[in-house]
Amino acid sequence: MSAAGYHGHPRPQMRRYVPAAARTLLDVGCGDGTFAAGLRAERDRGGEPLEVWGLELDPDAAARAREHLQRVLVGPAQTTVTSLPAAHFDCVVLNDVLEHMAWPEEFLRSLHRVLRPGACLVASIPNVRYFPHLWGLLAHGDWEYRDEGILDRTHLRFFTRDSMRGLFARSGYRLQRQEGINPTGSWRYHAANLLTLGRLADTRYLQFACVAEPSPEHRP
Repeated sequence: MSAAGYHGHPRPQMRRYVPAAARTLLDVGCGDGTFAAGLRAERDRGGEPLEVWGLELDPDAAARAREHLQRVLVGPAQTTVTSLPAAHFDCVVLNDVLEHMAWPEEFLRSLHRVLRPGACLVASIPNVRYFPHLWGLLAHGDWEYRDEGILDRTHLRFFTRDSMRGLFARSGYRLQRQEGINPTGSWRYHAANLLTLGRLADTRYLQFACVAEPSPEHRP
């Protein structure tokens, strides 16, 4: 996949998880700003302007993102987050970001400082139990890294629906909402889930959308 394609996913299915009351948003791994541009356009049409800041590792993508975001910081998110103002953001978005970090718990903890009272995190996290991935592994012994997807060669961590819950809990957050997104239409999935009496329901989804708030002892 080209760098432009990698950094330009619009992710429209994630917009609805951003609270309507949010006025300041941090987009971690903002890419070229495509997601933020779509979200801001949607909010502008509704008369709810949104201020968006971004963190982006790739300088070329960050340069394009500056056309859509109020401010973009370039460099590893774990480093640039320390330059952000305290208690500034109503919402932090992490679209397929945490799996690229060696220590995602530490990064999530560092975000407590920049959240306003009542703020939340919105995250999309790949599901390693996604049925097409499991089928490739069990039926064909396939565990080959690729340019994108569950086995993206830049993924450092792998999560299931349940381990995502543990990730947020260990990082000082309370999970408010967790929903599967991007379901498979595979007939094999439907057959396997039926035969296992629904025990494979979580394997239907490529990712899970998670909304979390700081737990009481970590609230700003």
